Amino acid sequence: MAVIWGLDLKEMQWGKFKSSYMWNNEYHLRRTKFIVYQTAMIFCVVSESLGTAALSDYVDQQDWIAEHYPGATVHNNNFVGIASYNIFVGVYVATIFGSAFFFDLFWPERHESRGVKLAWRICSVLACMFTLSSALAFTVIVATKSAYVSGANAATAQRLLAEYGGSPMKYQDNGRAITSIVFLWPGTLATFLSQCLLWHSVSYIDAHGPKSKHARTRNDITKAPVEATEKPAETDSSITAPDSVYAAPIATHDRLEGANEAYTAANRAYGGV
Repeated sequence: MAVIWGLDLKEMQWGKFKSSYMWNNEYHLRRTKFIVYQTAMIFCVVSESLGTAALSDYVDQQDWIAEHYPGATVHNNNFVGIASYNIFVGVYVATIFGSAFFFDLFWPERHESRGVKLAWRICSVLACMFTLSSALAFTVIVATKSAYVSGANAATAQRLLAEYGGSPMKYQDNGRAITSIVFLWPGTLATFLSQCLLWHSVSYIDAHGPKSKHARTRNDITKAPVEATEKPAETDSSITAPDSVYAAPIATHDRLEGANEAYTAANRAYGGV
């Protein structure tokens, strides 16, 4: 199988989506990262989809009124602009944290260069900036702004809008726009949490590797040599052995010398009789 950027493509297996592998605790914060990454992606993409539906209706409204009343123009570019920007934000968040999710799933023990790690950090910070700016701008525009028609009197404008029957002029009356914002704010919070987790994960891998503390402790115990059940008693080198004691030899010659002299004297006396 081909190897691209140091990643072996044979590691891309359907079996890695099994819960026994996907949600194990073999790697540091694996389950936490997967939950938070997916939360950020889901909420931002749902917000993007709802905003796209509202955007499409406002664009169709512009085209329909311009076609049926050439002199009239619907001014709703503020909503079209922020909804378009929100589409970009949803795609960006899904790209960054979706990539982080799949890389951690298929290649959890990959080696990354310093430049790649820096790119992860920068992209995650940009994701936070994009989502926060989109959420703030989208909220302000929908809450305070509205579309209007120019080039036609009020009665004609009302008639044209009624004939089209599309989205309301006041953005806050658009249910899809409101729902898009409701999903966008939790997505923004999850994006910030994802950024923190990604930075922490990169720092942890630099210091300890991708394995969790639990897995590293277990591996250390497994690899440790098996010690003997009985060990010879160790002597304390600080205790000095006593000097050897030798018994003094028995002075046999000295002890019998007096008896020998007495025996010699007796023999001499007997010989003189």
